[in-house]
Amino acid sequence: MLLEKVLLEEVLAKASSTGADFAEVFAERTRRNTVSYLDKKIDKISDGVYTGVGIRAFLGTRTAYASTTDLSRSGLLRCAQDVADAIGTIPSDVSVCLTGHVFPNIHEIAVLTNDVPLKNRISVLKAGCEAALAHDALISQVSGSLLGVDRTFLIANTEGLYTQDRVVRTRMAISAVATLKDEKQSGFFGPGGCMGMEFFDTHKPEEIGTVAASQAITNLRADYIKAGQMTVAIENGFGGVIFHEACGHSLEATSVGIGASQMCGKLGQKIANEKVSAVDDGTIPNAWGSQNIDDEGLKTTRNLLIENGILKNYMIDRLGSRRLNMPRTGCGRREDYSFEPTSRMTNTFILNGPDKNEDIIKSIEYGLYCKAMGGGSVDPMTGAFNFAVQEGYLIRNGEVCEPVRGASLIGTGSQILQDIDMVGQNLGRGQGMCGSASGSIPTDVGQPLIRVSKITVGGR
Repeated sequence: MLLEKVLLEEVLAKASSTGADFAEVFAERTRRNTVSYLDKKIDKISDGVYTGVGIRAFLGTRTAYASTTDLSRSGLLRCAQDVADAIGTIPSDVSVCLTGHVFPNIHEIAVLTNDVPLKNRISVLKAGCEAALAHDALISQVSGSLLGVDRTFLIANTEGLYTQDRVVRTRMAISAVATLKDEKQSGFFGPGGCMGMEFFDTHKPEEIGTVAASQAITNLRADYIKAGQMTVAIENGFGGVIFHEACGHSLEATSVGIGASQMCGKLGQKIANEKVSAVDDGTIPNAWGSQNIDDEGLKTTRNLLIENGILKNYMIDRLGSRRLNMPRTGCGRREDYSFEPTSRMTNTFILNGPDKNEDIIKSIEYGLYCKAMGGGSVDPMTGAFNFAVQEGYLIRNGEVCEPVRGASLIGTGSQILQDIDMVGQNLGRGQGMCGSASGSIPTDVGQPLIRVSKITVGGR
């Protein structure tokens, strides 16, 4: 364990000493190594370890939080006293008795990234980046990174919980730029998993580089799309970023619990087309957004959010549970010990539907096929979003035709859920980093191929 039980009991008692009805300690030790590639050579190598503790106390729905890198007894007690001073003024004599709890590990790791010699990790990254460079003579620049994270964290609280977990993640991300005269276009691919270096047994570095380069070449040779409202087919995998951003954040208790979400008060109501069912599932073995337990010490779950268009549940952390008077769902997450946890997504995706993929494309007389989505922005209160299409093609008479560039999808989460009128059967997930109140965390997004009957497409 990162900290001894006797010390933790003392720290928790101190944090509760002014009237708190709950207190928690979160201790973390994370090793993070990165190899970066730029301009046909290894550009940067970093390998660092950071350790710290966060202490939180509750009084009803009020919370106080402080963190420290001083793990001495005096340093921890001083941090706990700061939390106690912030939470109340009523002296309270609290006794805490912790009981160890071991949760089963569902993420088997074969080869830790840190155990692989640096020269071997460099070779893996170079293989991906050089494959991107070799894909086409018009590829003018490639950058890439290989990330390895080994995170151990401990959680203890005044309910008696005393547990620890370890999460190992690996990811390769490659960007490619294609140039023709004065024109430049880019492509990107960045798969990852809750795995070690065995990740590359099934995700070949060369294939990762080729996907990024292929996107760049496709966009370089594409014409700009004309703006307007049209029918859109959005491909599986990272296409699910629209659900994640436009709808997922609106289902987090962080916004629902304070009335700042378009989904407030809609449990049991029809919020989407009956073909739409969606889950947040932190229990998928070796998935990028998975953990055995969340950052509040609760076992992660498969949480059915929407079933046949009906809103079934929210994503609920401890504070959200108090605000909504609903059970937690194992989604309390944070970037690291310096952040207070909030309700966050893990692996969030639309489930397979009743429609054949080929029928979805054939059903569109004129529209846009979004093969890959990029980033965007959303307002959780209104659900208004704007997302870039990273790789897109026009559809004419039920066939995918020439590539187009410059497209974006503009709408609101509540409306797009209603306008998804066909859901295919090739569920796939993509990986990304999600930023919110508790920092930047790894999340999976996903869906099968879907059809949106009408949506505003931005362009020229």
